[in-house]
Amino acid sequence: MKDTVLILSGGMDSTTLLYDCAERIALALSFDYGSNHNARELPMAGENCRRLGIEHLIIPLDFMGRYFKSSLLEGADAIPEGHYAADNMKSTVVPFRNGIMLAIAAGIAESRGLKHVMMANHGGDHTIYPDCRPDFTHAMSEAIRLGTFPGITLLSPYVDFTKGDIARRGAELGVDYALTYSCYKGGEHHCGVCGTCVERKDALAEAGIEDPTIYNA
Repeated sequence: MKDTVLILSGGMDSTTLLYDCAERIALALSFDYGSNHNARELPMAGENCRRLGIEHLIIPLDFMGRYFKSSLLEGADAIPEGHYAADNMKSTVVPFRNGIMLAIAAGIAESRGLKHVMMANHGGDHTIYPDCRPDFTHAMSEAIRLGTFPGITLLSPYVDFTKGDIARRGAELGVDYALTYSCYKGGEHHCGVCGTCVERKDALAEAGIEDPTIYNA
């Protein structure tokens, strides 16, 4: 039954979830919020939806780029290099980004008579992203349920997965990771040294998948 709205960035995690749960996804929802990599990610999201015959909407959130503080909104030169575990990676947090996106997704789900909102947060996000952690997910799910007449629920199937686990699941599903984009710098090719690039490399290697990504380093 097509009863779910999926938040789809165009990166590895949400694209894998798109294929994993395609039979129940009525709508994939992407957000253009002014990040360095939106212009690269969003076409990937659209192409994967086209291949699966799933409706895809892009919602503009340009106010975030104007009013929110994050290196992810300030150009490639502002993005730190290194692993997600490093303190400097906290500069890439866009304050309450997922809370805002989930609220919009819940409103669209209720407007369309759908039952669930789904997101692809995972265990590797928990270190620096407070709006990806299980406590946030549980609290937001309850807020969405209480704030909608039909009691819409938030689904996070990958919340306890590592990114390597997601990559392995993607391999089982035949996901083409060449049709995903991860780099926070937003260049034509992945930089290879920002936190998302490092995590992408590690996950594909852990899963034993040949990496189709073109890296600058």
